[in-house]
Amino acid sequence: MEEIIQITNLTKHYKSFSALEKLNLSVHKGEALGYLGPNGSGKTTTIRLMLGLIRPSSGTVLIDGLDAQKHKKAVHEKLAYVPGESSLWPSLTGEETLHLLAKVHGSSDSKYQKELVKRFKFDPQKKVRTYSKGNRQKINLIAAFATRAPLLILDEPTNGLDPLMEQVFRECVKEALGNGQTIFLSSHILEEVEALCDRVAVLNSGRLVETGTLKELRHLAAVTVEATFPAALPNIKHIENVSNVRVIGKHITCQVHGSIDELLKAMAAAKPLSFLSREPSLEELFLSLYGSPEGNK
Repeated sequence: MEEIIQITNLTKHYKSFSALEKLNLSVHKGEALGYLGPNGSGKTTTIRLMLGLIRPSSGTVLIDGLDAQKHKKAVHEKLAYVPGESSLWPSLTGEETLHLLAKVHGSSDSKYQKELVKRFKFDPQKKVRTYSKGNRQKINLIAAFATRAPLLILDEPTNGLDPLMEQVFRECVKEALGNGQTIFLSSHILEEVEALCDRVAVLNSGRLVETGTLKELRHLAAVTVEATFPAALPNIKHIENVSNVRVIGKHITCQVHGSIDELLKAMAAAKPLSFLSREPSLEELFLSLYGSPEGNK
């Protein structure tokens, strides 16, 4: 599958501090990649390097085959960027700002832009200085989606949006993917990443620690198993990979790391009335790595 982002041995040092260390990551055309990590893990540094805003200490970033440092103008024509926090022109109206952003990018689907204005329930006639944080973010989202750029780099894109507008955002992402566009999504909203992304990459202290589909990363956290029994409960505490066993009456809840075959055999012998197994969510995978789902910067 053809790659639109190819990052090779990307490193960024600030004096004695290593913000990013030998990052190797690729993103295929038409896929959505969730980029995760706690505060200070290096995600924002990665994005700034992808955009050519800072220079790497070593390594390269290729966007659709073009070096992000050597071909900045050509690279920016292939992407649209939505920051989590942005400074817009306070004296301009929303409409004037959208027009200016389209001009800066070099292309924009005006018909689609008008449709997005309606869907995001955005009033473009007001001055930017009067907008809430959420409405300022709507400007960035409308402008980015309207470019129809092959690559959308989204850094905390729903910052300030209410739940209804978050849903509109998700619909727009799915439409973009349906059109063959690529999504690079950095977000602290794990449910959002889980709903939208084909793969996730997890960063910690400037190093890539995990990458893959959610299915491939399930091994990082335990499967939760629940069962209810008619009479005597099975003895499962001796099973090596079973932990956090809780018993309430005739109901057992436990967690299993790895194969559940031995647990199933023990439970089946006790003839359960009900049985439920649940794979870990993305939030649980994140918790297994970091202990708490902190925001990402």
